[in-house]
Amino acid sequence: MPGHSEPMLSALSTDLYELTMVGGYYVAGLSGHATFDLFVRQLPATRNYLVAAGLEQALDFLESLRFTAEEIAFLRTVPALARLPSAFFDEYLADFRFTGDVSAIDEGTPVFAQEPLMRVTAPLAEAQLVETALIAEVMFPTAVASRASRVVQAAGGRGVMEFGARRAHGIDAGIRAARAAYLAGFDSSSLVEAGRRFGIPLSGTMAHSWVMAFGDEPSAFRAYAEAFGERAVFILDTYDALAAARMIAASGLTPKAVRLDSGDLVATSREVRRIFDDHGLGDTSIVASGDLDELRIAEIVASGAPIDGFGVGTAVSTSSDAPALSGVYKLAEMERNGRLVPAIKTSPGKRTYPGSKQVWRVLSDGVAVEDVLALSDAVPPPGAEPLLKEVMKKGVRLSRPPLTEIRERCRRQVAQLPDDVRRLIDGRNYPVRIRIGS
Repeated sequence: MPGHSEPMLSALSTDLYELTMVGGYYVAGLSGHATFDLFVRQLPATRNYLVAAGLEQALDFLESLRFTAEEIAFLRTVPALARLPSAFFDEYLADFRFTGDVSAIDEGTPVFAQEPLMRVTAPLAEAQLVETALIAEVMFPTAVASRASRVVQAAGGRGVMEFGARRAHGIDAGIRAARAAYLAGFDSSSLVEAGRRFGIPLSGTMAHSWVMAFGDEPSAFRAYAEAFGERAVFILDTYDALAAARMIAASGLTPKAVRLDSGDLVATSREVRRIFDDHGLGDTSIVASGDLDELRIAEIVASGAPIDGFGVGTAVSTSSDAPALSGVYKLAEMERNGRLVPAIKTSPGKRTYPGSKQVWRVLSDGVAVEDVLALSDAVPPPGAEPLLKEVMKKGVRLSRPPLTEIRERCRRQVAQLPDDVRRLIDGRNYPVRIRIGS
């Protein structure tokens, strides 16, 4: 069933210092509960908002967290852990499970700097161990979804296909990027495994190598049309895009669409459209690709070029303009003498806000006007909606929303942002008011 076959991460998907601290907590007898916040310190220069993503995979990791016998045997060989007592390996790690509570901002929700995307409350060692995996599982998809949202906005209602797996940092990253892009509004992906795993619609055309494998272009197109019928999509620019368009028009072929991947996309698309319309191929769509990003797409759309859809790869699958978010996971409160007390970090430039928090979004006439970051027990602002919601209780996830529901949420909530915040260039910073003493 789509969305329920995600491979599980190993318990060793963590940095060594997380394990040394877990071992140290065991020796020191520190077993009280702690609360950690996962958030972004600041937005990239090219972003006025982020789109939360990756929560489902993060919860999968927490719910399945186990140390296998082989993993424990390996940890015994790690020099940094050599002084830990045998009981730490034989008993503690063998029985280790995540038993904590998690509150999070729903996937597909626009988020901003300093707002916790996740709030984890668990026994200290459990909350500590998962830091590395949670940052990785949430921040990369959030970076991709945020870029994808801008691409969707630039396309202005035209279809957008994701096909960046070959440029992603490994196929696993490509799978996660495909999910994040679809979540943010892309229509489809070319990556077949993403379709199988998440139920994402699949799309694709042909490569230039198909055309080059035949003796001539007409033979290549006819063979493809014979194999795929009305679903056939031809690539035009292996040799000469306009010559290919004239040949198609004169041949009686009726492809569903054609793709332009190089050259002056605006001028070429206009001429191809004229050729097709003059020969009764008005239903054949034109799709453009070739190192596109949101700014180039916005230019093409503004030009009025007759391009019906866009294929986007590298810009989205690597979030090339902002490939790494400043995501951190920081201790906010710690159990002492039977009660949770606020914790604060005061490092210059890296100061944190103490205590368990809630993020409130204030709406006016359906438009988001500000967010308020406050302590969880503070009185909410008038007309505000809480963004952090409980998603896991005692190590068990509470729901698994379908990806289509998350996608619709993203569409709706991004539309609630003010127009000048969604602007692609020189957008206004969205106000986040912080009501927490330091």
